[in-house]
Amino acid sequence: MATPDEIPSAKRWLPLEANPEVMNQFLWGLGLPEDEAECCDVYGLEDELLAMVPQPVLAVLFLFPITSQTEEERLQQDNEKRDASSKVYFMKQTVGNACGTIGLLHGVGNITSEIKLQEESFLDRFFKSTASMDPLERAAFLEKDREMEVAHSVAATAGETEASNNVDAHFTCFTCVDGELYELDGSKSGPISHGASSPSSLLQDAAKVIRGMIQKYPESLNFNVIALSKKVAGLFAGSSWMHQRAIITHFLSLYLSAMAASLLPATTTSSLPSTLMISPIC
Repeated sequence: MATPDEIPSAKRWLPLEANPEVMNQFLWGLGLPEDEAECCDVYGLEDELLAMVPQPVLAVLFLFPITSQTEEERLQQDNEKRDASSKVYFMKQTVGNACGTIGLLHGVGNITSEIKLQEESFLDRFFKSTASMDPLERAAFLEKDREMEVAHSVAATAGETEASNNVDAHFTCFTCVDGELYELDGSKSGPISHGASSPSSLLQDAAKVIRGMIQKYPESLNFNVIALSKKVAGLFAGSSWMHQRAIITHFLSLYLSAMAASLLPATTTSSLPSTLMISPIC
């Protein structure tokens, strides 16, 4: 979305669809090897549904509605002094509707020690070039980068929904750095720590924070959660994301049928949706 703190002369891109297949093609084309990591749907925040997400999870992206309440909270958080690890890769958002791309850059930028980017690819060059920059300098670097602008434009028009500048949703990213769970939102002044975490509990820890955020907006269904997972040998080794999605959808159908028949306990607060609504545009 177009964040309130964007400078008047800022560029505006088409919003990126909240679609793992689109995001995968986008990241793979920029230099994230296909056999290293991929984006996956998170179908719900109950333990049983989180267990279906391929592990290990490297980052979590959360799409949520923008309201007057979220803006008040953002301004309040910007006035609070926050300390973050110097190892956290964070950048501001100065390009309108670029929150999806900023979220993906935050996700990949904080796991460069855990994945191997293609040498001299866009992502490899981008993170090496911006490593010593501050958040605003990184934003300016991105804003002037024609290669990323073109790649984003291609990805934004590759989704299943018609791209529009008129959006009221925003992406943020959750990642674990130095044993802490950080929320990274380019519309905010800096990283926000949500307490202790670990690579093995990142998804569950992020889900706990996300559940709290969702509960603030009981009337809205405009939420989406996507995990960036490292590819490892196992159940999904060598399979495409579409094949993985078919398998997960099958087990999800069985799970929901069992829930409906009261064969499984409901583990989520009744006010939360049993599965996350697919909200395709950011």
